[in-house]
Amino acid sequence: MTKSGAPEEPKQIVLEAGERPTLKTIARISGLAVPTVSRALADAPDIRKDTKRRIRDIATQIGYRPNRAGVRLRTGRTNVISVVMSTEHDAMNNTGQLIAAITSALRGTPYHVIITPYFADEDPMVPIRYIVETGSADGLIMNQTEPDDPRVRYLMEHKFPFVAHGRTALTESHAYFDFDNTAFGSLAVDALVARGRSRLALLAPPQTQTYAIHMVAGARAAAEAHGVTVSVIEGATSHSSVAEVEAAMRAVFAEVDRPDGLIAPSIGGCVTMVSTFEQMGLVLERDFDMAAKEALSFLQRFRPGIMVLEENADEAGDFLARAVMHRISHPDEPPMQRLVYPDERARKN
Repeated sequence: MTKSGAPEEPKQIVLEAGERPTLKTIARISGLAVPTVSRALADAPDIRKDTKRRIRDIATQIGYRPNRAGVRLRTGRTNVISVVMSTEHDAMNNTGQLIAAITSALRGTPYHVIITPYFADEDPMVPIRYIVETGSADGLIMNQTEPDDPRVRYLMEHKFPFVAHGRTALTESHAYFDFDNTAFGSLAVDALVARGRSRLALLAPPQTQTYAIHMVAGARAAAEAHGVTVSVIEGATSHSSVAEVEAAMRAVFAEVDRPDGLIAPSIGGCVTMVSTFEQMGLVLERDFDMAAKEALSFLQRFRPGIMVLEENADEAGDFLARAVMHRISHPDEPPMQRLVYPDERARKN
């Protein structure tokens, strides 16, 4: 502080002519020992937070970039977290927002993210084995889990730090973040029945995935409790292309007892379902109603009559990032786990 009480202007750091930013440079400027600087940049728990912040500020100002090969030699770590995601083509899914939230949560830490995609026709074990066998990351985040997921078994057998966006049969033993899709399926049916709908249809995710199984189970249990019917739409899933969903909806429209209440677990699926029915002359809120979930605030702008439950991708990404760092730093502690129940107050009527 200055004598007047105003905060001091931060001192501009000037390197000597030809000087390359190194740990020694940061040590000289900060007045700390090189090992302390190194541990601060590695987010060591015994270094004070204000010290870490000061060291990182100096590193940023002088343009210091750690030599990854050197870091690995010294610490055995890469400071890399790999995000292994499928290459879905739904432009409005939550993958982009999830990745943004993960990278935001890792700001100010030693870690940076590498996106490792895999394709629908590719064995999902391929990128997992590559990361583990090459040691190209310290931990990984993955999604689209299955009940008996071979990726989870492999990672646990190799004691490799990971967190799953979704649960599995081994949930008690691994870190995860999950949205309660059983509750979503149930609440969606409740909302449609409250509008007088009795012939319901669900555009489900692929039934090999855990969240799809939960969603269908929740919808069917609620439908049975209300004495109505709910069917899973055939010929397409919420991961299908627009053309495939349109074809499936036209087949549904041709049925004698076509559904009057629709459930969609994604923005893209919901928009395609509604637009297809409207092209056939049906009117939302008159001929049918729609319940959906979304990670982006969009569906109410598209059609205000859609009933929506929100899935918070920012919350998921933040938790996933913190959970994988926890597994890396504290492998012997219980894994971080969170199951988020959809808030009925988030439903927009």
